[in-house]
Amino acid sequence: MRSRLMKWGIVVSVALLLLGSALAVAEAKRFEGIKIRFFCGGGPGDPFASVVYRGAKAAEEDLGPTVEYVFSDWDPEKMVTQFKEAVASKPDGIAIMGHPGDDALDPLIDEAFAQGIIVTSQNTTLPKAEAKYKAQGFGYVGQELYESGLLLGKGCVERFGLKAGDRAMVWGLLSQPTRGLRTKGVIDALKEAGLTVDYLEISREVDASAPLGAPIFAGYVASHPDVKLVVTDHGSLTATLETFVKAAGKGPDDIFCAGFDLAAATLEAIRKGYCDLILDQQQYLQGYLPILQLCMSIKYKFSGLHIDTGSGLVDKSNVEAIAPLVEEGIR
Repeated sequence: MRSRLMKWGIVVSVALLLLGSALAVAEAKRFEGIKIRFFCGGGPGDPFASVVYRGAKAAEEDLGPTVEYVFSDWDPEKMVTQFKEAVASKPDGIAIMGHPGDDALDPLIDEAFAQGIIVTSQNTTLPKAEAKYKAQGFGYVGQELYESGLLLGKGCVERFGLKAGDRAMVWGLLSQPTRGLRTKGVIDALKEAGLTVDYLEISREVDASAPLGAPIFAGYVASHPDVKLVVTDHGSLTATLETFVKAAGKGPDDIFCAGFDLAAATLEAIRKGYCDLILDQQQYLQGYLPILQLCMSIKYKFSGLHIDTGSGLVDKSNVEAIAPLVEEGIR
């Protein structure tokens, strides 16, 4: 009897071992073992960068690579330094924000590919690097910058009934070589409609911490009381529009405000009337898809994919359809 029980015990133990091995195989992720350095753009608490991070983190969990995250406070010079550090760490792949531009990043991208490190970009294009290394896996996930700016600018003119001679202020990033194309698109659309456009460059301090822009906004409005429209070309500034408008002593119906990117604070500003129109570039995808891109290129030698995530315009009339996903940090 004891011998029979021992035999059954051995059989059960072997069965459990085999079952455990089968489950381990089933749970293994397709891209385990791949190491990636991923740039999120802003700081850890930044409304835009936080959603990008969630998308990248979901891809890491779904696909299985090991990902190290880099936060840059939207500082192009800092991104260049961090990219040098990323190349020196010799990961299998790097997903870089393209804000510094081709001239600043391309020599480092050349060095990365020479070492067998696959690089791809998100949020801001690097056209020269993409053309050179597309076959080796360099892609892009993000909106088409100039076209997105045009779309928002034209949308503001049409939806708000603006006319020639009306004053608008655009608060953007023209100084950045490629990233500034979106700001240029907005300005060109407004000027084409005959509006008087005042331009303010987003300072490095405000770029890193949007609430610091409140006195700048208030000062501009005080000196330009006839302003009809303000466009903020920055997701974090757009998410801070309610604070800006209140700092200027204005209410939700006093100035038309528009910008880019959905976030929880932007959703509330739309509901309250402090933000009237945005272009949603679906930044969650800018986290998820570059990780997938790198994994596919590293393991299966796929070429780079160019993916436009600019989805169109959102205002009070259609935002509630996706509001739960905004509150969840996915849209």
